[in-house]
Formats: sequence, C-alpha cells, structure tokens
Amino acid sequence: MFDQQGHVVYLNAAGRHALDEAGLDASGEKDDLLPELAGLGGRLAPLKVGNLDIGEAIFVPKREGPTTLAEREKDAIVRSLEAHSWRLAETAKTLGISRTTLWRRLRAYGLHRDGRSRWDQQEAS
Repeated sequence: MFDQQGHVVYLNAAGRHALDEAGLDASGEKDDLLPELAGLGGRLAPLKVGNLDIGEAIFVPKREGPTTLAEREKDAIVRSLEAHSWRLAETAKTLGISRTTLWRRLRAYGLHRDGRSRWDQQEAS
C-alpha cells in the first residue's frame, strides 16, 4: 500500500514475497516499484474512505505452483507417485481413483513408470 506521496506504508506477506522474488527493495518509491509489480500482474487501485483519498494499493496475484487444473492434477499425481515410490495401486488408492484411471492420466501427461516423461525418452533416442 502506498501513501499519497508514493511511499510504501504496508506490505502483507504475499507483497513482501513478490518484492523479494523480483529483487526489489520495499523501501522504494511507487514510481520505481510500479513497473516491476505491474510486470508481475499487479493492478493499482485507489484507496478511499468516503471522499477522502488515503493512497493506493497494488494487488499482485499469488503465483505458487501449477496454475491450471490439468497442471494441478499432474502435480498431485507426481507427488503421490513419488511418495509411494511409483507403486501404482497405492497411489491410485491415495488419490481415490482406479488404477486404470491412473494409467490413463500417466499416458495423457506423458509420464512413465520409471519416472521419465515421454520428452526425455524422445531426447534419449
């Protein structure tokens, strides 16, 4: 959050993390930080109480881990497979799906039981 002079007056944990990831100093001015934060997907919004303008806030979207449903599903499958040493029956049971469904998902995502993706296999050929 920026005051009317453009100084940072408040950062939540996500804001501090975004600045740290971008290598930016939280004591910087709005004009210095804004282009970088906008590049991270941030959007600037005025902060008002009634007719009183108290400053501006920039909202930066949280970007941890997979962003699409398919990426999240693949990530969950891979984490579960690794936790069960690639034992498919145990993995399928933990995920609440059948082994057949797990096999279909592995094929759809190009994953192999030995941990290689189909892309790794093509490069080795």
